[in-house]
Amino acid sequence: MIFRNVTLAAVLLASLSAPSWAAAVDLKDAAGRYAITPVGSSLAFAVDSVAGKGISGKFAQYSGLIVIDGDIGRSSVRITIIPASVETGQDRVDTFLKSNAVFDVANEHAISFRSSNVRRTGESSAIITGTLTARGRSRPATFLAELEGLSRGSISFHVTGKVLRSPYGMDAGTPIYSNVVQFDMMLKARRK
Repeated sequence: MIFRNVTLAAVLLASLSAPSWAAAVDLKDAAGRYAITPVGSSLAFAVDSVAGKGISGKFAQYSGLIVIDGDIGRSSVRITIIPASVETGQDRVDTFLKSNAVFDVANEHAISFRSSNVRRTGESSAIITGTLTARGRSRPATFLAELEGLSRGSISFHVTGKVLRSPYGMDAGTPIYSNVVQFDMMLKARRK
């Protein structure tokens, strides 16, 4: 479930379009390679439950590269998440998520997202589609990205999306816990 945060990062790329508050900024001015930084970034997720409180948490370790091209369609996003870094604030839940029932961190060391298409949907928003890979299974994934900030040498995005966990063999606890993982990410990146 948490692995889906990776996909959200991909959505960031879609946000590469110039925001309305900075309409004077041309996308060509933002062109370049950006590395996602832990300072100012967060990869949060939530899974609802029919029995009341669901599960929410974040990943503490991740990396990524956002390549912005003057032609948004040629831009790309790559994100890698370390599933062993999952944090929910509850040791019992963290242990379960790391077990072979969900992330299987003893055998699976990374979750990855690679974009295949970035499509601008507004002055500061985009849809990013690509492939999310977790537990040796790869599936298409789509995220929404909103450009939050652009300054010399840095760029930030708010990325959201929903991913089904069952195609990745992470459906433990369904139907009490939703099959849908909701992602809410803030991604800040610095020019390389």
